[in-house]
Amino acid sequence: MEKLKVLKKINWRKVTGAVLFVSLIASIVYIIVMFILSPGGISAPETPDHVKGDYALMLLQCTLGLVVMMLPSVIERKWSLSIPNFMYVLCFIFLFCAIYLGEVRNFYYAVPFWDLILHAFSGAMLGALGFTIIIMLNNSKGINLHLSPFFSAAFAFCFALAVGAVWEIYEYLIDSTLGLNMQKYMLKDGTLLVGREALNDTMEDIIVDAVSALVISVIGYIYAKRKKLWGAEGRPEPES
Repeated sequence: MEKLKVLKKINWRKVTGAVLFVSLIASIVYIIVMFILSPGGISAPETPDHVKGDYALMLLQCTLGLVVMMLPSVIERKWSLSIPNFMYVLCFIFLFCAIYLGEVRNFYYAVPFWDLILHAFSGAMLGALGFTIIIMLNNSKGINLHLSPFFSAAFAFCFALAVGAVWEIYEYLIDSTLGLNMQKYMLKDGTLLVGREALNDTMEDIIVDAVSALVISVIGYIYAKRKKLWGAEGRPEPES
C-alpha cells in the first residue's frame, strides 16, 4: 500500500516528459555526429550500416517529436484549455516508443510487429483524445457544442482514423522524397512489390488503427451512458 501511495504522488507527466526530452536531445546529438561520419547515399533502414539518408530521417523524426511534445502545452495556453495529465503521459510514451525505440534503436526491425503494436496503441490513444476534445468543448461556456455520447464516440473514431490516414500520407511522402521504405513497398533486397502485396503494410496499419479506435469508442460510449456523463442536452454532468 505504501508503494502504491508513493506511485500516486509521482508526477508522471513530468517524469515521462523529462525522459522523452532527454532521449530526443541525446539522439539528435548522436544523429548529427553519425550523419557527418556516415557514407553518402540512401539505403533501406533494415541494413545494419546506416547511411546519410537514414540519419536524415532519424533527425527529422526526432525534431518532429520535440515539436509534437510541445504542442499540447501551447494549445492549453492559447485556448485556455485543460488537457488531462493522462493524455500527456500517453502521448509521451507513444513518442518515446515510436521515435527513440522505433527509429533510433531500430525496434521496427528488431522487434516483431513493433509497427502494428504502435498503431494499435496510437489508435486507442487518439480515440481517447477524441473523447477528451469533445468533453472539453462540451464543458466550454464559450462554445455552443453539446454532442451526445453516440456522436462523441463517432467523432472519436473518425478523429483517430483521420490522424492515422495523415500518418500514412506522411510515410508516402518520406518514401518518395528520401527513397526510404517506410510503407514496405519493397523487399530487403530492393525487389519492388506489386498488387496487393505492395498495399499490405499500409492497409494493415489502417485496419489496426480502426480496430483499436473502435474499441475505445465503444468503451467510451458505454462508460458515458452508464455513468450519465452527458445530460439531456448532451452536456457532460459532473460526477457526484
